[in-house]
Amino acid sequence: MMNDQSLFSPLVERAMRIAAQAHRHHHRKGSDLPYITHPAQAAMILLRAGIDDEEILAAALLHDVVEDTDHTLESLAAEFPPKVVQLVAAMTERKHDHDGRKRSWQERKDEHLRQIATEPWEARAIVLADKLHNLGSMLVDLEHGEDVWSRFNAPPDRVVWYHREMIAAAFQDDPRLGALAEECSRLVGCLMTQAAGA
Repeated sequence: MMNDQSLFSPLVERAMRIAAQAHRHHHRKGSDLPYITHPAQAAMILLRAGIDDEEILAAALLHDVVEDTDHTLESLAAEFPPKVVQLVAAMTERKHDHDGRKRSWQERKDEHLRQIATEPWEARAIVLADKLHNLGSMLVDLEHGEDVWSRFNAPPDRVVWYHREMIAAAFQDDPRLGALAEECSRLVGCLMTQAAGA
């Protein structure tokens, strides 16, 4: 039986298993890396930032499951507490309109920026961890000579714009998120330098 002080979390384990299974056929953009490395890194970044609430970590692991797989918020609600489901919902972009047409990159990002600005700090923490891993991965790939910019449905300056705006929408001068936002902003600065030469 687990106790409150246990280092092992059955909730986080369940989230990891569902995320790994849901993303089993997915890879990171432009690579052969299993996609699960991304949500796992987002959760690890939160831990390194001192955020160890198991519901936040579970949501970080599941943050792309509804957006990118056949899982629904309803199916997650059968497995996880309401807070986890609410945090995943906050992270989920709506990729198609009500008629099933694919929405433009700009339309999706504008809507998600507005949405994140209204979310509780826990959701905004996951956003910052998500962006921090994406930014770091992009910079590593650029250093290795990979064509990162072709992976996006937007030019380099808009990709940088989006990350900068999302950091501001998520941070909101919340001291709990300061370290995450500061590191994200530092990496955006590095990315801006790379984008200028793209």
